[in-house]
Amino acid sequence: MTRIGLLSDTHSYFDPRFNELFAHCDEIWHAGDIGDMQVLNDMRALKPTRAVYGNIDDSRIRAELKETLRFTCDGVDVWITHIGGYPNKYAPAVKTLIYNKPPQLFIAGHSHILKVIYDKKINCLHINPGAAGRSGFHSVRTAVRFTLDNGEIKDLEIIELNKSEIANTYP
Repeated sequence: MTRIGLLSDTHSYFDPRFNELFAHCDEIWHAGDIGDMQVLNDMRALKPTRAVYGNIDDSRIRAELKETLRFTCDGVDVWITHIGGYPNKYAPAVKTLIYNKPPQLFIAGHSHILKVIYDKKINCLHINPGAAGRSGFHSVRTAVRFTLDNGEIKDLEIIELNKSEIANTYP
């Protein structure tokens, strides 16, 4: 059993509450737009971290991370990228591969909109954890926790953070 704390679009802000919210997680995953090396370092200091870079990430972050990750964790085939789209509207960069070799769990960020959708056509759970940072057009900062257990995805929790902290700007 592996417990995951999932973030995206932190845009240079690591909420100190993640220390408590992810205390019982085994890993932190980040779906891009980290924004600052310190955020990546904070995640790594807290838990083992798997992350991809996003469109706002600079050359230092891009030198540390890949654009996509595909791996198996606790029996679940996982694919993480930043710009991935949604079921029936996948991004051109992932569309062919996701239909030809679908993962069991597809994670993407970018939109700042939390969505959890099961794509029946390819038997794949799609998670966009929304935006955990303070910069952007989102009205609620969000994150996700879930468990992978012997090929199953379960115990998914949506975490909503303080609405009043949003700057409503997009860098």
